[in-house]
Amino acid sequence: MASRKPLIDTEGEVRELTAEDMARFKPAGEVLPSSLRKKLGVRGPQKSPTKERITIRLSREVVEQFRESGEGWQTRVDSALREWLKSHSPA
Repeated sequence: MASRKPLIDTEGEVRELTAEDMARFKPAGEVLPSSLRKKLGVRGPQKSPTKERITIRLSREVVEQFRESGEGWQTRVDSALREWLKSHSPA
């Protein structure tokens, strides 16, 4: 262990990692205490109301146009429907 090069230099900067350094790394599950291992991959409760996951059938043209608008297209579909509800009744 003493023959290994320190990861931090005299100025406190982390040096570039080598392939040898990477080979020594272990998965977090092997090195964390058991109290933290239990929390790996576990999300906490939502802080604000969550959206409901559903399946919906939309026309191909609508889906294509929203998808072409880029990442976040599903959120924009939600916004468009919310806007429509302001002046229409779903019934």
